[in-house]
Amino acid sequence: MRAAVVTSFGGPEAVEIGEVALPEPGARQVRIRVTAAAVNPVDAGVRAGVFGGAGKRLGLGWDVAGVVDAVGVASGWNVGDEVVALAYGTAKDLGTHADQVVVDADAVAVAPRSVDAAHAASLPLNALTAAQALDRLALEPGQSLLVTGAAGAVGGYAVQLASRLGVRVIGLAREDDEEFVRSLGAERFVSDGVAPGSVDAVLDAAILGADALEWVRDGGVFLGVIPGAQPESVRGVRTGAVEVAADGARLAELVALVDEGVLTTRVAGTYALDEAVKAHARLAEGGLRGRLVLVP
Repeated sequence: MRAAVVTSFGGPEAVEIGEVALPEPGARQVRIRVTAAAVNPVDAGVRAGVFGGAGKRLGLGWDVAGVVDAVGVASGWNVGDEVVALAYGTAKDLGTHADQVVVDADAVAVAPRSVDAAHAASLPLNALTAAQALDRLALEPGQSLLVTGAAGAVGGYAVQLASRLGVRVIGLAREDDEEFVRSLGAERFVSDGVAPGSVDAVLDAAILGADALEWVRDGGVFLGVIPGAQPESVRGVRTGAVEVAADGARLAELVALVDEGVLTTRVAGTYALDEAVKAHARLAEGGLRGRLVLVP
């Protein structure tokens, strides 16, 4: 089968499409025939060597939508099930940017019925990151949350999920994204920040770091999206970063919210698997509103 891998670090041209052995599922695993797989910034990080792994073959791709085509013992899934899943890991030898991928059964959820496979593939990594970040923030209804990068993939899901919980959301994004960010449920929109110490919490999806920390009140909470890269605590502000975990049960809840119209999936463009280099090059250009998706 074909797979997108990295054997030496670099720019988009470092992505290779090669023939690899067909993986077989073990106990409590399933193999998915990939219908669509999103391209995320973490894939660019793996490709560039941000996470290490020199000298190894590193597989690309975390998100997948597809059809189960083989199951291991006690997987709980059946061949033919249409599913979505998160294949976690920056150092895996094969990822979801492939014709087929093996994932743990408990990372899998039934695919949404209301969107196509490309849109479904944009859900797992970004929506799980947003949901798990909100779990860690543990805000009460009526408290204020500033989401940076509110028009982005993680930020957009966070705005929708937090608003649904009754949190007062302030979305920070570019000026021309105001209408969109408000449509997600943001009570307020800003393009250049807020008064220092004026919000209960910040979810820093845009990776602004210490600048965004200044907007949190004394004793509030700051949460980043890159583990280990959050700023040091000041003024009693609790700081941390979310590290996404594969969770099929939670992913199923998010799928249900897609089908209910609560969560909005967005696809900026699709590419064939053989065009993965082009997809990485487009990702590097920036300015995307939605995910690029590989369609094998």
